[in-house]
Amino acid sequence: MSVILNKEISKLKKSILVLCGMVENAVADAVDAVMTSNREKAEKVIAHDIEIDRFELDVEEECLKILALHQPVAGDLRYVIACLKMNNDLERIGDLAVNIAKRALSFYSIPGTELPINLRPLCECTKNALGMSLDALIKLDADLAAEGIAYDDLIDDMNRENHAELLNRIRLHPENAEGYLNLLNVSKHLERIGDCATNIDEDVIYMVKGAIVRHRTGIDGEFKNKKNSPPR
Repeated sequence: MSVILNKEISKLKKSILVLCGMVENAVADAVDAVMTSNREKAEKVIAHDIEIDRFELDVEEECLKILALHQPVAGDLRYVIACLKMNNDLERIGDLAVNIAKRALSFYSIPGTELPINLRPLCECTKNALGMSLDALIKLDADLAAEGIAYDDLIDDMNRENHAELLNRIRLHPENAEGYLNLLNVSKHLERIGDCATNIDEDVIYMVKGAIVRHRTGIDGEFKNKKNSPPR
């Protein structure tokens, strides 16, 4: 690796880590806004989204500059390609955090509204999944990334349970439909964050091992049976 390329890769690594921190904080604040009706944190997430968007563009420019000017190969090439893909997922997670914050504001703007279901397990599971995927990225740990992928099915199951419960409550209490629909969206956005975390895990495995594991059960697993996979 040339000295200049080494510096550019190191700069890219630092940029990705900064973006990871920004996104993880956004999700934590959005979840807290839902669980504690914290309007200040919800508004903070919404206001800071533009910073995540700008940083995502900067990271993309860094990746493209490295590809165009230095033509990396082997592990360096995999790293830059994976960063390009993860960069998009990280920005998407930031957008989903904003959507959750907005739904929280809408839900608690309805007088006398209280959470009718326990969203905490899904919130905590989603935060754990994201934290594990980002930790795997920081440490370049493919085994940790493989462990993180296992969260996906659990998050999907929790989202389906919330979906069924909230639809039932809408049928029983149509007067509260607006609030319940906000919570349906919160649950779905959390599930989408889990999907993005899984994407990051898969990209970390590719980055470290050069193995493409999308649609597979693990690093060396067989293809998933799409008929039995949770609906996306």
